[in-house]
Amino acid sequence: MDDLSWMVDFLKGMAKPLAATAVVLMAVALSFFEKLGLEGEMVYSIARAFLQLSVIGFVLEFIFSQDFSGWIILAYLFMVTVAGYTAGQRAKNVPRGKYIAGVSILAGTAITMVLLILLKVFPFTPRYIIPVAGMMVGNAMTVTGVTMKRLRDDIRTQINLVETALALGATPRQATVQQVKRALVIALSPVLDNAKTVGLINLPGAMTGMIMGGASPLEAIQLQIVVMNFLVGASTVSSILSTYLSWPVFFTKAYQLDTKVFFSE
Repeated sequence: MDDLSWMVDFLKGMAKPLAATAVVLMAVALSFFEKLGLEGEMVYSIARAFLQLSVIGFVLEFIFSQDFSGWIILAYLFMVTVAGYTAGQRAKNVPRGKYIAGVSILAGTAITMVLLILLKVFPFTPRYIIPVAGMMVGNAMTVTGVTMKRLRDDIRTQINLVETALALGATPRQATVQQVKRALVIALSPVLDNAKTVGLINLPGAMTGMIMGGASPLEAIQLQIVVMNFLVGASTVSSILSTYLSWPVFFTKAYQLDTKVFFSE
């Protein structure tokens, strides 16, 4: 019976999450009455989240109990792979978009992670690195996907200007510098806006979790400051790198726009 005590504790702990689904039922009812047609997707989404979080909870429980740092690398690479695929789906009209997104996210988050470890901000243990990596990869995924999609769409919209610049001898970077800047500003603005308003409008997840767990608010804000710093750093590196990796698929070897990229859906 003692061997199953953890399962009993887990099932008892799920009482509150199950009770909280009442809020989802309210959303489903509103969707039904407003004829939005989102009822099935809402139920599927929350059921999938419930299952995924339950599974990852058991996986992390196992990893945290092991004295093997290789689990950190495996978990990190898994997250990057899923994030690269998801960001590539957002920018599905960018050739090799999943590969570009994956490499950009990997590089941006890895550089940031190494700096945090070298500066001894976090110890290299699964309990610290895996949650931190998850936050970085998630934000880098969103920013990278938006950057790639926006860059492709802007070049398509202003294709005559870009082709004129190329005809006058500009390099691909020079011809698309304004489109790149616009894509990066749009993609990074939500991250920067969140940093400007953190603590004033909302209390982020890491900070809220610590406070609800009984930690001092002062300790919570110290962690949250670190979180905001590495989110901005990782997102910026990943998004900028994605623009550099996108150029080869937007242009031919003769430095001409590859029109198939912009006019094929």
